[in-house]
Amino acid sequence: MGPDQAVGSGDDDGRLVGFVNVIFHAHNWKLEEVTYLQDLFAAPDTRGTGVGRALIEAVYEMADDNGTPTVYWMTQHFNATARQLYDRIGSLTPFVKYSR
Repeated sequence: MGPDQAVGSGDDDGRLVGFVNVIFHAHNWKLEEVTYLQDLFAAPDTRGTGVGRALIEAVYEMADDNGTPTVYWMTQHFNATARQLYDRIGSLTPFVKYSR
């Protein structure tokens, strides 16, 4: 598998309703590489229908198949809707991100 991947999810009509971008990369604190779920998008009219969960679970499967089972992602602290899902499917870490 290459270092960068994209996964899409479609509805019964074949319409793309969501996608994720995934990056496998080295980690300074672990011997094995890790999986970064860089971006997740679900079409507004499909939110709350399981599209996001299905995409994250697809990333989990990709990560396991790639031998990089540690998966992480970031979101905005005020993204309450998405965080309802993330709190059920992942573990909140204590890290705060800074950038330049």
